[in-house]
Amino acid sequence: MSLNLQGIPRVKTITKQEFLNRYFKPQKPVVIERFIEDWPAYKKWNLEYIKSLGSNITVPLYDDRPVNHEDGFNEPHAKMKLAEYIDLLKREPTKFRIFLWNALKEIPQLQKDFTFPDFGLRLMKSIPMLFFGGRDSYTFMHYDIDLANIFHFHFDGQKKCILFDQNQNDFLYKIPHSLITREDIDFNNPDFKKWPALKKAKGWVCELNHGEILYIPEGYWHYMRYKTPGFSMSLRAIARNPKNLSKAIYNVFIMRNLDNVMRRLKGQKWIDWKNEQAIKRTNKILRK
Repeated sequence: MSLNLQGIPRVKTITKQEFLNRYFKPQKPVVIERFIEDWPAYKKWNLEYIKSLGSNITVPLYDDRPVNHEDGFNEPHAKMKLAEYIDLLKREPTKFRIFLWNALKEIPQLQKDFTFPDFGLRLMKSIPMLFFGGRDSYTFMHYDIDLANIFHFHFDGQKKCILFDQNQNDFLYKIPHSLITREDIDFNNPDFKKWPALKKAKGWVCELNHGEILYIPEGYWHYMRYKTPGFSMSLRAIARNPKNLSKAIYNVFIMRNLDNVMRRLKGQKWIDWKNEQAIKRTNKILRK
């Protein structure tokens, strides 16, 4: 048995009005296959090109270790020179990923290789973020703290993406006061005996190839798994739904600070309590 996932719709290209009417307004994901073929980045952006521009930059690395109370918010697990990291990606599988890296500040030449597309949403131009990973590395299932609309541009290789909307929260073993599900769930090959609620979750799936764009609507859960070494760039637009915008404000100014305070006060007991509550709350819903 596998997750109940439907394929994310795919289009070759799209106009602003088509995107707004068919995907943004109903908040549905879409893969756009050939929208950026006129960008210099489409031909130039690969791992070797990035390495040639920023080989000596020290980059933050993350892996799939469980959250620990001693870890700060988005604190990296290791650091490495970019050239060494890209060589590692190409040489062998590694769990180390680059996550939320504003590479354009450190490698300004990259800004000449793309333009900000007009999808009818105001993109936050100061924070284009890059993400890198090696074969079989992955992110935990999570949603972004600001519940933004995300345009995820993939380069050099293939990536598997699984999405769920916020209506599926009851079935995903969501960790309270967090943006993640239980970290010991393998969304690539879930154990339904251990996590029976996942049978009820309905989501979306796609594989991204070089030059393709995945639109992730506001607040969607996403799990990303690199099938080959590669990297992606995300452009973001602020949540437009008032409910999502209020959640984003709560997450940034209250939830995140509350979680940090409780980590300092309770230590690992706080993390363990949250993990236990994810199971108890989900099982309670299942029994209804």
